[in-house]
Amino acid sequence: MSARTPYVIKGETGDWELVMGLEVHAQVSSNSKLFSGAATAFGADPNCNVSLVDAAMPGMLPVINRFCVEQAIRTGLGLKAKINTYSRFDRKNYFYPDLPQGYQISQFAHPIVGEGEIDVDVEPAHGGDAYSFPCRIERLHLEQDAGKSIHDMDPSSTYVDLNRAGVALMEIVSMPDVRSPAEAAAYVKKLRAIVIALGTCDGDMEKGNLRADVNVSVCRPGQYEKFRETGDFSHLGTRCELKNMNSFRFIQQAIEYEARRQIEILEDGGKIDQETRLFDPVKVETRSMRSKEDAHDYRYFPDPDLLPLEFDDAYVEALAADLPELPDDKKARLMSDMGLSAYDASILVSEKAIADYFEAVAKGRDGKTAANWVINDLLGALNKAGKTIAETPVSADQLGAVLDLIAE
Repeated sequence: MSARTPYVIKGETGDWELVMGLEVHAQVSSNSKLFSGAATAFGADPNCNVSLVDAAMPGMLPVINRFCVEQAIRTGLGLKAKINTYSRFDRKNYFYPDLPQGYQISQFAHPIVGEGEIDVDVEPAHGGDAYSFPCRIERLHLEQDAGKSIHDMDPSSTYVDLNRAGVALMEIVSMPDVRSPAEAAAYVKKLRAIVIALGTCDGDMEKGNLRADVNVSVCRPGQYEKFRETGDFSHLGTRCELKNMNSFRFIQQAIEYEARRQIEILEDGGKIDQETRLFDPVKVETRSMRSKEDAHDYRYFPDPDLLPLEFDDAYVEALAADLPELPDDKKARLMSDMGLSAYDASILVSEKAIADYFEAVAKGRDGKTAANWVINDLLGALNKAGKTIAETPVSADQLGAVLDLIAE
């Protein structure tokens, strides 16, 4: 792994650098919703997985799903973050047609998980050596999802599907430690690998079960270092939030466009408006959605229908004792036990399905040879064909038999 170098964008008036923080929404793997017993299965007919609580019928009271709480704690442990034995649910007030309560039950002042840190392995998109950087986690909090507004069924009407309303989400908020489009994609990949390994989220981005909001700002070289020294956000530029990104490629394309848009405005003497923007993957550009709200705009206050969430250290320790092997631990084991390079081990642990396939192939065989065949031959062919490891026509037993023949 090489050293991390700044990602510099050339402008008409000099160099610029990127600074980003991400908010990743991961749907909790649970058969029922955060505050009701309604099902969470994907693909049901519209408004079938909706309880009276989800529909906000008068007099209906939320009841916390204990399993969702455990899933959030497991995720916090996987992020090497502080688990808060006291947390509280708040009401976040805003008004959408697909939010029947008129507020979202979330956590604001007292989240269930505090500060943590993960190491992110990056392979630059435009060549260059791979490297690793630490990204600080600010918090993880639990909240309920909203429903879905459907605008393309009728030219004059909007339809509302409440199947997702009340589904449990973990919002994982990073510090502004991400400095390039490739780093942003690598960070989301690392989080996805962690939650899949833990079994706390299935990581299915196509279904929207894991999606990212990217807060993008640009600044002159040296300003980020001043921010890290002082903690003063005024050293960083005004940020714009790119909402609901569900593809690694789209994340990088959106950041590239947004950074250059902001630089052009600043170099023309303008100023950046803090706002939420959407990415159009067809036109490969971002467009304004709404002005960006601050915390006071949501009028947070403690939810009067829910008691604070309290548990003891023994409860956390019991969950920690049952955690599966995490990607970083697996990577270290593959490097020490099989002599794999950091680069090869990183690829193999990037997805649980790839790691499981490789370990089945390598069992009782030479690890380096197995890694070479899985990474270069199998994954190379699958990538070229646009397929995933789950769609491979070659089973682990079959590839293992090929390696046995070669060894003979």
